Parts: sequence; structure tokens; C-alpha cells
Amino acid sequence: MVTFREMKVQEIVEDESLTTEEKIAKLRDIESEARGLQRAASESPMGDDDGWQDELRQVRIALDKLGAEEPNKGAASL
Repeated sequence: MVTFREMKVQEIVEDESLTTEEKIAKLRDIESEARGLQRAASESPMGDDDGWQDELRQVRIALDKLGAEEPNKGAASL
């Protein structure tokens, strides 16, 4: 099953009206939001599987296809 966010990632990658830089920026926004939600879920006692790992993987694959470099990870990054 494809999630809404996966569809959004695919839509961004395929949007011919956006430049590569614009696509990367939009994907980074989604990545940032997913990481924040993942952090919030990891602090909840609800469960170990927060469901965001697959979402982040899809964004990372799209960013790699666009030639985006891996961002520097600080101490607070997951």
C-alpha cells in the first residue's frame, strides 16, 4: 500500500515544472517533518515501531536520485 507521503514524494520527483533544486528543497521539507514526527513518536510509550522509517527511506531514495548530498548530521539527528 502506498501512503500519501510516498505519493507526494513521487509527485515532486516527477513534476517537470520544478527545478532540481526546488524538488530537493521540497523533499528536504518532507524529510524534516518526518524526522520530527519520528522523534515525537520515539518519545511516546505507545510502541517501538513509529512507522516513519519507511517514509524517510522513500524521501532519501528520491533525494539520492536527484543527486542531493546527505546533510550533515548533528548530535540531535536520528
